[in-house]
Amino acid sequence: MADEILIEAAPRTVIGKQVKQLRREGLVPAVIYGQNEPESIQVDSLKTYLTLRDADANAILTLEINGKKRSVLARNIQRHLTRGDLLHVDFMEVSKDTMIRAEAAIHTRGKSIPEQDGLGNTSQLLFNIEIEAPADQLISEVVVDLEQIKTPDDVILVSDLEIPDGVQLHTQGDLLVAKFDYHRTAEELEDLEAPIEEGEEVEVVTEREEEEAEAEEE
Repeated sequence: MADEILIEAAPRTVIGKQVKQLRREGLVPAVIYGQNEPESIQVDSLKTYLTLRDADANAILTLEINGKKRSVLARNIQRHLTRGDLLHVDFMEVSKDTMIRAEAAIHTRGKSIPEQDGLGNTSQLLFNIEIEAPADQLISEVVVDLEQIKTPDDVILVSDLEIPDGVQLHTQGDLLVAKFDYHRTAEELEDLEAPIEEGEEVEVVTEREEEEAEAEEE
């Protein structure tokens, strides 16, 4: 069982422009919503910042208000553009079986076999997927092993990702997650640098357009 991630809070009466003074006192205005009418609360700025920094994006947190504990997810975290200070946090109250739709990050590990052989590089094309699960089964990330790419023609699709039982995937299964790209040969580079004859028409294709065309062919 995961350790409880506790944030102490207190009811808040300060609203509107007066919250600037609240922030000067080292407190952050926040709101709880989801189960009942929205409630205004305040939390310690530094402690909450450190807790949210270290917790998974979809981790269930415990808010303790006047001795009562409530399970929440941190949503709509507002930070100062330059300093990164917390300005406001929305906490969504949940029960363990509440179905939550959220995003999970895709992280890669290792290298593809062709990349290990020095033939080129592996490109990650998709970085997040949309999932749905009970609150206590939400995941924040999915890890994909690039060694699944055994040959230069292999690709990794969303449908190849290992999704835990109880978690529903809402992203299209045929979307590309990662693929291998050959290094350009010396001859190819020379062709790219060759002067263009007068009157010759040249079609300019961006790297992104090239990748999309390759994806359609696959």
